Amino acid sequence: MALEITDETFEETVLKNDKPVLVDFWAAWCGPCRMVGPIIDQISQEYEGKAIVGKVDVDANQEFAAKYGVRNIPTVLVFQNGEVVGRQVGVAPKNAYTDALDSLL
Repeated sequence: MALEITDETFEETVLKNDKPVLVDFWAAWCGPCRMVGPIIDQISQEYEGKAIVGKVDVDANQEFAAKYGVRNIPTVLVFQNGEVVGRQVGVAPKNAYTDALDSLL
């Protein structure tokens, strides 16, 4: 399962991490988010030890969603050294996410 990231843990987990970090901004009521969720969980297992893969529930954690301009969900951001290096808005095939991580590994 992907790591649950909150506003309280975002800075430590995402911004201060030396590994690539993939973050899925989602909400429980969002249909497309439910399509992306299992893909993100798969990726978290496949990249265990190589990258951090997590989810931010935008209903409960709005600070970083607002900071990074997440207006539509699902939005998946990829971070490297605390900087956004990739962005995918909406549903995409698994390789759209894995290619972004692979390019950083």
